[in-house]
Amino acid sequence: MTEPAALFTLVPGQTPLLVDVPHAGLGLSPGLSDRLTDSGRRLTDTDWHVEKLYGFAAELGIGLMVATHSRYVVDLNRDPQGRALYPGADNTELCPTRGFDGEPLYREGAGPDTSEVAARAAVYWHPYHQRLAAELQAIRARHGYAILLDGHSIAAEVPRFFPGRLPDLNLGTNDGASCDPGLAACAYGILSASEGFSHVHNGRFKGGFITRHYGRPAEGLHALQLEIARDCYMDEARLEHWDAVRAAPLIAVLRRLVEALLRWQPAGHR
Repeated sequence: MTEPAALFTLVPGQTPLLVDVPHAGLGLSPGLSDRLTDSGRRLTDTDWHVEKLYGFAAELGIGLMVATHSRYVVDLNRDPQGRALYPGADNTELCPTRGFDGEPLYREGAGPDTSEVAARAAVYWHPYHQRLAAELQAIRARHGYAILLDGHSIAAEVPRFFPGRLPDLNLGTNDGASCDPGLAACAYGILSASEGFSHVHNGRFKGGFITRHYGRPAEGLHALQLEIARDCYMDEARLEHWDAVRAAPLIAVLRRLVEALLRWQPAGHR
């Protein structure tokens, strides 16, 4: 497989908090566009503009890591061995073959076989996670603990995965296993007090592979996922259009959230 362009951008921070955005990338592996359907080439399932929502990170000394390649190349938030996040439910693959609307992403006969999936994981998935893991270890070494906020967004209505409309702000902590309960309470306290935004904790989205894998609070590694319904900050009919004015109220909520995460300290650090 051809060597890819840079797999991510990383602006290191000076605080215990790192924000990771694994699904905002638009890059495709060589030749992939020609194999996708017209619908697939629109990259509809991208977490559109999430990196912009956290554009204030550097100002607060927060690290920000953003993937450059589309989740259609490889999904950085899925188990590399293909284990399902939600057993018994409809789960997407490491290299997705259907969109969130259930329609095929590839032209007939053009989907990846097992060897191609393994090659993509080697070229795209593993190097990304090696760098993410190294950054978290470096943060923990400097501060004694590290907090990872995994940032996502999704269409407000996706019948394939959930009925009705998703709440605006969906905090996931793997049913409390991925971070200190005080940190989870701190985060959800901010979200639940945010006027004009609906919210839930460990609802339909409990955290993907990243939250579950890196969230090891007993080792000083705390991880939370925030899944945002896209229509609370953008026009879902104009996916590529960034509207800073429309997004401003949500950005204010996210800023309050990360400021609260920065104030939190585990027992023994106070």
